[in-house]
Amino acid sequence: MEDTYSLSYILNELGEDNEAYFRAVAPPIVQTSNFSFKTVADLREAFADEYNTWLYSRGLNPTVKMLTQKLAALDGAEDCLVFNSGAAAIFAAVLANVKSGGHIVSVAGVYTWARKMFEEILPRFGVTHSYIDGTAIVNWENALQPNTTLFYLESPNSWTYELQDIRAVAALAKRHNIVTVIDNSYCTPVYQQPIAMGIDISLQSATKYISGHSDVVAGVLSSNSAMIQRIFNSEYMNIGSGIQPFNAWLLIRGLRTLPMRLAHITQTTKQVIGYLKKEPMVESVIFPFDSNFPQFELAQQQMKGACGLCTLVLKPVALETIELFCNALQHIKMAVSWGGYESLIIPRCAGMPKNEYNKMNPNHRMLRLYIGLEEANYLVADLQQAFLKAVAPAQ
Repeated sequence: MEDTYSLSYILNELGEDNEAYFRAVAPPIVQTSNFSFKTVADLREAFADEYNTWLYSRGLNPTVKMLTQKLAALDGAEDCLVFNSGAAAIFAAVLANVKSGGHIVSVAGVYTWARKMFEEILPRFGVTHSYIDGTAIVNWENALQPNTTLFYLESPNSWTYELQDIRAVAALAKRHNIVTVIDNSYCTPVYQQPIAMGIDISLQSATKYISGHSDVVAGVLSSNSAMIQRIFNSEYMNIGSGIQPFNAWLLIRGLRTLPMRLAHITQTTKQVIGYLKKEPMVESVIFPFDSNFPQFELAQQQMKGACGLCTLVLKPVALETIELFCNALQHIKMAVSWGGYESLIIPRCAGMPKNEYNKMNPNHRMLRLYIGLEEANYLVADLQQAFLKAVAPAQ
């Protein structure tokens, strides 16, 4: 968002009408499942167009609508839908744009539940997929098949942060009438706007930075009105995976402080990475806005920032050393996800049997670190004491 005033308006005013709810500063939670009608004609009209009518909160709800207006504007989109999880948003976006016998081209290493959809659910209906290294446009071109209907991007991804040239992939897709879907969870619309670069559907896990408080699970799809209405009338309503009013209200609350949180996290992340790059046990740090990142120039071209998620690769160490380090952290919590107020870490080796760990494989030595709202010196001190405890038994 180039215009600061526009961003402030979106977060603080868009979609709100204080006069309609007693001039309350905080908007209400319309905690209702149902809406009533005075005439049969009114009810008949609602049945005919539930996309534009208050009928039943499985579809539209005033609190949810307020949130969708803000999120669509943040994405530079005409409209959006909010789901009760990021996985539900992925499912709807993909399912709405494939058919039996179709083919998907996807970047490799995608989010777990996208991968499960491609590998376990869609093949039941004759939909195939190809995983590619999405960093080169030629790989997208080579993966095209006559029945390809969908390109699935994740830029950056959430472990090693490979990027795709979003404009180039979108242009290729348009030449072949292929729908493009991107997971934009890493950047949020504040730091990257894929729709402005030609992408059809931008999705994100609102569980992360949009919420910011680790108390809501939600997902967002933003696109043009025709696409959103088509998904609303089919996948969204049939699956029944829309967000509930209270959670929508919590996300509106989270949006109020989004720019400030991102700015603070961005500055703290720089300081923590500066320390990590000097830590003797760390072999490398992977972060899109680090000058050593292989796609650093592309990152600067299509991203305004890189927030607080990075990966540190330890030097070849025993599995026990990684476990000692993680277990010794006192303030950085061990958990999945990111984007909340609290700093988190997750070791990749936790997702594999202990006997498969190979210290010569750098992927096995990766730890994903999320920098939250704590002060940099507080986090560095915690990391330092944990590294000391991890190396002490080996000395």
